[in-house]
Amino acid sequence: QVQLVESGGGSVRPGGSLRLSCTASGSISNMHAMAWYRQNSGNPREFIAGISRDGLIDYKGSVRRRFTISRDNGKNAVYLQMNSLTTEDTAVYYCNARPEAGGNYYRPTGFWGQGTQVTVSS
Repeated sequence: QVQLVESGGGSVRPGGSLRLSCTASGSISNMHAMAWYRQNSGNPREFIAGISRDGLIDYKGSVRRRFTISRDNGKNAVYLQMNSLTTEDTAVYYCNARPEAGGNYYRPTGFWGQGTQVTVSS
């Protein structure tokens, strides 16, 4: 069973930045894709950013020019750099590891971390 741990969340003012980290108990190079999702209480989780084992990257349209996903296979970690944060970015952010090539980011499968809270307010 793969375990994922998110960190780096916190409280920031609008326009600020945060860098989230996700570390895995095993090699992420064995996963077809790593991705970030976020969830507000009572709403379904939404896809934010994903990166495949081949380096293909996809973003939710509203964060494309503000967020950057990256990975470090040597550290078994994936990161999400978030810039120009707005109050609409407030959510719990979750890391996902998908071992299978089938499926897509919008029907998530695989393993999940417990999440890290991001709060953007003035």
